This record gives sequence, C-alpha cells and structure tokens, in this order.
Amino acid sequence: LFLLFGCCAIHAFTSPFARGTRLEGGGATSSSSLCMKNIAVFGASGLTAAECVYQALENGDSVVGLTRNPSKLVIPKGSGGNKAGEPLVDHPNLTLIAGDATKQADVDKVFHSAAIDGVVVALGGKTSDVGETMLTDSTQNVINAMKDKGVKRLAVVTSIGAGDSEKQAPFFFKILMMTAMKKIFADKNAQEEVVKNSGLEYCIVRPGGLTVDAPTGVINVIEGEAGSIPRADVAQFCLSAVTDEDFPYIGQAPCISSVGGTSWTKDRSKAARGEM
Repeated sequence: LFLLFGCCAIHAFTSPFARGTRLEGGGATSSSSLCMKNIAVFGASGLTAAECVYQALENGDSVVGLTRNPSKLVIPKGSGGNKAGEPLVDHPNLTLIAGDATKQADVDKVFHSAAIDGVVVALGGKTSDVGETMLTDSTQNVINAMKDKGVKRLAVVTSIGAGDSEKQAPFFFKILMMTAMKKIFADKNAQEEVVKNSGLEYCIVRPGGLTVDAPTGVINVIEGEAGSIPRADVAQFCLSAVTDEDFPYIGQAPCISSVGGTSWTKDRSKAARGEM
C-alpha cells in the first residue's frame, strides 16, 4: 500500500509487535514467524539493541548477545513498560557474552554458543571512544562468522542520511553529517558497502530520529524526508527482517520512520537517550 503524505511516498510496513499475538482488529500473525529462533544481537546493551534483545525474548525466541558492558543491559524504556530498568542478564533464554565486536575471536564466540538463525547488528558509540572504523570492522567480522556457519539473515541498523539516503535527511541533520558527524558517517557508509557486498540476505535499516518512546506500531518505509521513530519500532522491524521468511525488504536499505514526510531535529537530550 503506497500512500501520499505531503510530497513523500510512504509504504506502510505492518508486522506484529510480538509473534503469537493478535493485531488490533483481529489479524493473526504470519505462520512463517511462529517457530522459535536463535537470534544474535551485536551491541546488545545499546538502546536500540536492548529493544531487539527484550522483544525477541518476549516473542519466545532465544538470544545470544555480544556487548562490551553486559551489566548495562536492562529492560528498555520503550517496550519495557513498568519493568524498564530491571536487569535482563538472568533471563533463561539469554546468553550474554562480554566481548569486542572488532575482534573476530569474540564475534566467533556468539556463533559457537548456539545455532544462530538470524543476526541483528545495532552497534553504536562515539567515534572518539570506539575508533573511526569500528562499525565497518565489526560488521565484517560478523559477516565472516555468518558465512562460516551458513547463517543467511542479517539486519544492520545504520541511519537516515547514510549511503544513498543523504537527500532524505533534514537540512539541519545534513549539516551535522558534514561537520560533527562526518567521521561516523564515513564509517556508516563503509559499513553499508560491506553489507551490500556480503552475499547474505540482508536488510540495512535506516531509521529517522530515534526516541525511547513506547512503540507506536507505525513503521513507514519512506522515500522522502524522514521523521522520528521509537527505538522499539526499529527493533520490531529488525526482528521481522531476520525471522520472517517472506520479509519484503531483503536486499534493500529502507528508511523508516513513524512520522512520515515531516522534518525533524536530532534530539541529543538525555531524555531521548533514556537518561532521565
């Protein structure tokens, strides 16, 4: 279904927030998603990655997560409700590995711990802290391990403005991309090229302005200027990409937002990062 919103083409993506539940209006979930999966999440304690971990566990899947800081993995604010902030490390279906994704040996530990069905890469951090090629190097390590184990499905979170989506970023964000965020976008662009050349069944996910709000269930795949989107909705999209056999955006790099066709300003506040 293609809708016209202002001057922007929007393709409304709909997928159940949790597999095995029913959508509003009585719609049932896809049968291709109902069997339990083993999902690997890289950057597991990050804000978006934690949403992937938590939602996958809530869906009944098992998760193997790699993070430098396992103690920082908590139930996220967006989809966690009144449980937000509680530790996740003791969940029976979660295997959490302390490690560095830039090290191939650490990445390999994830794939040795379980028969992985799908992979989400949601890495982040300041370039000054993690290095100028962390995203690219880490993602290449993940791809190497996936090929070694025959794992096909991969979702990689980058950003609106990365790759060929530069024109979809609002003007103010374009300025940041060319100045304060120049190095991180060079890394994101190289990361995307590594994924595109991987030969895997990938989806590069380019979200608009990220928030820690509750999930809206509205995920617009948008061709024009992107709006904001809760991290919880981004996580839902990523999990669908690696679990749904008939996911429609394999081999693509969709830009997604919950607010389509409107400009937005990057929210760098502590509230947007869930720190308040």
